[in-house]
Amino acid sequence: MLITPGYVKEQHKLHADPSYGSGSHRHAYLVAGIALIEECKTILDYGAGKGTIGTVLRGAGLQLAEYDPGFPGKEGQPEPADLVTCLDVMEHIEPPCLAAVIDDLARLTRKRLLVDIACKYTKFRWLSDGRNSHLIVNEPKWWIEKFTARNFRVLREWNTGVAAWVAMMQPPC
Repeated sequence: MLITPGYVKEQHKLHADPSYGSGSHRHAYLVAGIALIEECKTILDYGAGKGTIGTVLRGAGLQLAEYDPGFPGKEGQPEPADLVTCLDVMEHIEPPCLAAVIDDLARLTRKRLLVDIACKYTKFRWLSDGRNSHLIVNEPKWWIEKFTARNFRVLREWNTGVAAWVAMMQPPC
């Protein structure tokens, strides 16, 4: 299971805030560069939220699809893409669903996966039951182990200077 029905409802509540799920545009240049260098024609924004990366990349000659089971209208089953972006998403996954989500990313990624994962709790966003909206908070080493255990290979990591792990990976063969 990728997400529970109760958590879908919780995500709908969070997405009512205009700022929630609206930060992926920060990575537009990185995504465009990876797409160019790695010869990726199709991009899937996994956990797209409000889709701000698509707003920036439209017109760049790339086919962009969006998937987000917690955002109305974007919950349909996505098709595989050359490049899958998963930006500020993994820390929001329900812990029992993590392995299934990583497996889904493997199924959908043809060439490269780009992740940006917060490694600290947020200071300003809470679920209705009082939990921090960052449900999984761990250091990069822990995330590397989770992805490599599912046969991803980390090709590049970026030191962002903030408490986040940004990496490009090759999916399982």
